[in-house]
Amino acid sequence: MDYQNVRGTQDYLPKAEMIRKKIRRTLEDTFEQYGCKPLETPILNYTSLMSSKYGGGASILEEMYTLNDRGKRDLALRYDLTIPFAKVVAMNPTIRLPFKRYEIGKVFRDGPIKMGRYREFTQCDVDVVGVDNQMAEAELMQMALSVFSQLNLPIIIQYNNRKLLQGLLESLGIQQYLMSNVILIIDKLEKIGILGVKEELIEKKINEESIEKVINLLKETVGKDINYFDQFATKNELISKGMEELKELTEYLTYLNINKQCIFNPFLARGLEIYTGTIYEMFLQDGSISSSIGSGGRYDNAISGLLGTDETYSTVGISFGLDVIYAAVELNNMINYSSQLDFYIIPFQFRKEALLVATQLRTMGFKVEIEMKIKKMNKALVRANKEGVKQVIFIGENEVANNKIKIKDMESGIEREEIFLFDNK
Repeated sequence: MDYQNVRGTQDYLPKAEMIRKKIRRTLEDTFEQYGCKPLETPILNYTSLMSSKYGGGASILEEMYTLNDRGKRDLALRYDLTIPFAKVVAMNPTIRLPFKRYEIGKVFRDGPIKMGRYREFTQCDVDVVGVDNQMAEAELMQMALSVFSQLNLPIIIQYNNRKLLQGLLESLGIQQYLMSNVILIIDKLEKIGILGVKEELIEKKINEESIEKVINLLKETVGKDINYFDQFATKNELISKGMEELKELTEYLTYLNINKQCIFNPFLARGLEIYTGTIYEMFLQDGSISSSIGSGGRYDNAISGLLGTDETYSTVGISFGLDVIYAAVELNNMINYSSQLDFYIIPFQFRKEALLVATQLRTMGFKVEIEMKIKKMNKALVRANKEGVKQVIFIGENEVANNKIKIKDMESGIEREEIFLFDNK
């Protein structure tokens, strides 16, 4: 028997899981503070749903785990929480809009493995349906800054608009069937540089004239602010609409005084075909993890696409990777582990009495653990100190005889006695 974990999966022992739970609680509390309602969707879905053109695109479909059930139905493990959410809205037409939901759950991708990125991982998503203006994007970006501020992880958010990017490429003569490939390559600009972009465009057999136009555009516009792109707005309707949305969003960010943490990047692309408007990615300011630790954007066509109608469902979402956030927290030692126990009981042979004390304390809402093996007091206290226990209760022969318990405050070292009736006859 092979006792190793499947590649791309891992166990989280109690210390790690306690930290992950703190991160998760921070996310959940913040989501609810912003009026989001909880939702849970199945891990198992029909392959046809997950492979829809409104899903993750060809690159993610290559990483999708597929299987058959006993009825020979084609099923897949979800690779994100977005399409299962779109399915929920499509199946429940009576949901009152705007609808803001959050979901935290496992997703699966048979893809590359690196720090914070595994094949089984936990996503934490918020999505808003029914808001067709940039107020939704602004609030989600503000929420992201709040989350990472609480976790002591300073971030920057890069943002762009797919309409602007696609419109610029169309104006250069990039054909529609090549658009996704070109956008995916441009999305790597910060990692591979302009020369790397050119080499990959050549590999994709983009014609030489178009490549030169793309490279010249990159050289000309990298690092420019939003106003610089006004000159392109007359070239086509997509650029005009993208600029309108970008300026509206920037006004919100400036008014909220978060515009210094939210940076316009004209070549941020987010390669997924699902996106139709604003897109954004979050990065650690110190660069200790180079990949993004969260991302999202607007995808107005997914729900109507699943329904097979022309009706537009304005939808925008944001996703946080719990595993990559944990990796960042661990790397930066931002959250110290300490036990959540209020009391740790050392019974000195008086086990029944220890259970009685623990039961009463738990009834009162305290978190209590009993030392169930016979240990010397010093060893028990060492354990209590290591785990950050707040108070230790001693129950010995003298305490039981006098209907008392001895309590030691582990921070101050002060001991006190309290009455406790062991004789319940």
